[in-house]
Amino acid sequence: MRSGGPRAALGERPNFDTGTRLGATFLPIGPSPFPARTVRSRTRSLLSTDWFEQDATDQAAAIARGEADPRALIAAARERLEQLDPKLGILSVLSGGDDAAIAFALATDGPFRGVPFLMKDVGARQAGRPYYAGNRALREADHRADADTPLGARFRELGLVTLGNSRSPEFGLQSNTWPLVQGPTRNPWDTSRATGGSSGGACAAVAAGLVPVAHASDGAGSIRIPAAWCGLVGLKPSRDRIDWRHRGKQRPDVEFVVARSLRDTARFLDLLRPAACRAADAAPYARIVDAVAGMRAGATGALEEGAARSAFASMGGREPLRIAYWTRSPGGSAVHLDCRRAVEATAERLARLGHAVVEAAPPGLADTAEYADRSLHGAVLGIRDYRDCLGDLAARIGRPVGPEDVEPFLWQLAHLGAEEIAPEALARSADWLAGWERRTLAWFERFDVLITPTVGCPAPFLDDLDPRVHEPLELLEKMVPHMAFTEIWNATGQPAISLPLAETREEGLPIGVQLVGAPGREDGLIALAAALMPTPTGQPRTPPTHG
Repeated sequence: MRSGGPRAALGERPNFDTGTRLGATFLPIGPSPFPARTVRSRTRSLLSTDWFEQDATDQAAAIARGEADPRALIAAARERLEQLDPKLGILSVLSGGDDAAIAFALATDGPFRGVPFLMKDVGARQAGRPYYAGNRALREADHRADADTPLGARFRELGLVTLGNSRSPEFGLQSNTWPLVQGPTRNPWDTSRATGGSSGGACAAVAAGLVPVAHASDGAGSIRIPAAWCGLVGLKPSRDRIDWRHRGKQRPDVEFVVARSLRDTARFLDLLRPAACRAADAAPYARIVDAVAGMRAGATGALEEGAARSAFASMGGREPLRIAYWTRSPGGSAVHLDCRRAVEATAERLARLGHAVVEAAPPGLADTAEYADRSLHGAVLGIRDYRDCLGDLAARIGRPVGPEDVEPFLWQLAHLGAEEIAPEALARSADWLAGWERRTLAWFERFDVLITPTVGCPAPFLDDLDPRVHEPLELLEKMVPHMAFTEIWNATGQPAISLPLAETREEGLPIGVQLVGAPGREDGLIALAAALMPTPTGQPRTPPTHG
């Protein structure tokens, strides 16, 4: 399945595993498996170590040294989730972290033994665990995964303890997280604002200090958009970099994690690659972060020039790097002044280090006519993919799907246009999009890195994206600008990373700056991030709703 354009690719791309309809009530999350008195006493002692400010690397190290009791850590994380979920709407379901799960994790030789973790409610699955995909019918049936997916199994091997599933929009199809079956996920920086999507529950949980790392996925910006709005690092790896169930299928979407620190992001990028890649080189990305951190140690400024330039040179063995920046939205939507300033400030920092920085962009961003053509061709393939989503749901529930089975958003988009799409039309659109992809990738033969806003605006108010109020096509038009700078790189399979490098001047809301590299060049993006970020081991700032 190929990504066609922003209107064809919201959130995760269709082709998911279930569906349902209206209703905005919160359902019970479920009781804690720990006696209440035990949770309180263990939590007090553990919270004194500020565990919720540590990344997964530090938490795992404390457990390995015997300085932290993993059962107390899991109990504390679960208690905090129970306390803050009513305020933030983070969870689809809280259903893990019992003694058996902890014992299993500690019995592994994984590097993150005993660290609390959330699965996203769309994508990878773990056998026997709930999987609802933001869908009322699956929730009411208490649908369970019948087997581990490859990535779900890998998370177990790493020793992570899954506490539950983070919330996502139904089937991950929107750029904000508001499943009608439960209600919205709220931004820890301002609970009247959106988190983005479709990995909104995961990003809110990590930003609020409830777990240090969570499963996430990105089909059109679903990691990067909520990471930008929640103040986190958000990496979309290159196509086929991660070992997951659709590897090798040329899909635009990819699964990964969102983590509290750049260090953890690099470590998980190392650990989630195919086994053969790990055997050839166990930790190439973590080494980059460690090297830059080591070179920056003792530096008096925010950037130590020698360290930064040495790290940047790893991208292609050349110095200076050829860096382009771009701040204009291809669809003509407004770009917030603070978002533009964040990109320009980043470009200026890199220029001061001696890199060749110019204002430029590939045709997919700079040429409005080409953007419009791509949107039209993408819409042809997008309708087909939404219909495929309904077909997948019918196969899972064992009967034909009707409008009562899915949210109006999916039902209406799947029924746009002719009942049958002519094979010739599908072929023409696929050929045009293939040519567009080649032209875009060719542009990156002239540039090493492109800098853009991650999103053209800070987190919007939830009321502006309320699916109970706005008709599906109206909601779609509101969401398309969110993906203007992100979805294109899913279509080409390139790596892109959002960095929390700025904030709005008035509200102090996070702003993400996106770095895009050529296919397979996560090394350069990680090196740039390590030099630009204030710290590789934690969040630059924490929101008011934290821990």
